[in-house]
Amino acid sequence: MNTRLSSKGQVVIPQEIREMNHWLPGQELIAVNTDEGVLLKPKRAFAATTVEDLTEFRPYKGKAKSVEEMNDAVREQIASRWYE
Repeated sequence: MNTRLSSKGQVVIPQEIREMNHWLPGQELIAVNTDEGVLLKPKRAFAATTVEDLTEFRPYKGKAKSVEEMNDAVREQIASRWYE
């Protein structure tokens, strides 16, 4: 697949590649220079977590949630952080 560099330094990523990687408009990418050329990687949806980050969590004291409710909440957060 071929593409072209515009006068503004922009490159169109072919639709087939975007679909295979589930990249939607607005997807942030990281460009990495390698010996073989430039590698485009999706920006991570979440920052790396450290042990210090985990000390901020407190025990949950509300009504118990079902696994389905927890999975729905996780999916919602992933969608809001990844695709927006």
